[in-house]
Amino acid sequence: MSEIIKNRYEFVILFEVENGNPNGDPDAGNMPRIDAETGYGIVTDVCLKRKIRNYVETVKGDSKGYKIYIKDGVPLNTSDKSAYEYLGIKEEEAQKSKGEKDSEIRGFMCKNFFDIRAFGAVMTTFVKAKLNCGQVRGPVQIGFARSVDPIVQQEITITRVAITTEEDFKKKDNEMGRKHIVPYALYRAEGYISSNLAKNVTGFSEDDLQLLWEAIINMFEHDHSAARGKMNVRELIVFKHESEFGNTQAYKLFDAVTVNSIDETKPARKYSDYRINVDAEKIPKEVQCIRMT
Repeated sequence: MSEIIKNRYEFVILFEVENGNPNGDPDAGNMPRIDAETGYGIVTDVCLKRKIRNYVETVKGDSKGYKIYIKDGVPLNTSDKSAYEYLGIKEEEAQKSKGEKDSEIRGFMCKNFFDIRAFGAVMTTFVKAKLNCGQVRGPVQIGFARSVDPIVQQEITITRVAITTEEDFKKKDNEMGRKHIVPYALYRAEGYISSNLAKNVTGFSEDDLQLLWEAIINMFEHDHSAARGKMNVRELIVFKHESEFGNTQAYKLFDAVTVNSIDETKPARKYSDYRINVDAEKIPKEVQCIRMT
């Protein structure tokens, strides 16, 4: 494992969706999430982190230090037990130790699970399973993504020739259904990386950082589906501070990145319909801007 990161970072992710549903809302019939007041589209932080986890799991598998804690088909308790078993700690002993084993258990989880090192985790399942691996606040935080322009939610009627039941087959020759899409939208998400939390809590390293950038850029490349349409990360803009605690406020760096429609008289239908600009005058000389595509 490489050395722990020593710089603070902020970053902006620009990604697009074409004829797909980037993040369905179960409270709205799985329609694309939307801000009801403004009409802007929303993609949750949970959705984005799921894509990052999936990419890391795809390229790293169960490699040492790169397991994924929150993953499909694996109960959290299964991962929690691995810490107790490896350290030779019995559940009853941990409960009676009054926290003496807590730091040892948390250290094991951070060392072995990439997503805990990056995003942190609540690993307290004491009530149901009497396992407690503690709580970890991760250095990498990502906010909700919001579309650059208001989106249009379209409900498309679809048909299929395969009938579900024999009874229905006698009465009809196709089935009707619904598909929810956004014709086109460019989304913007913003994130933060704290070297202070990396150093004092999880041990997030330079190797982890490079893997994170790789995962963000490629998070849709191995996750394509008909429901999500065509999704791509178009650009990752990274701000690297010289110091551990930062050289300016995060919002000033985010304000330096502007995304505007080239022709506001018609709706955008491709990435080239936008102009992306990073105002160098708003970025202090102690902060390096790195643009990745």
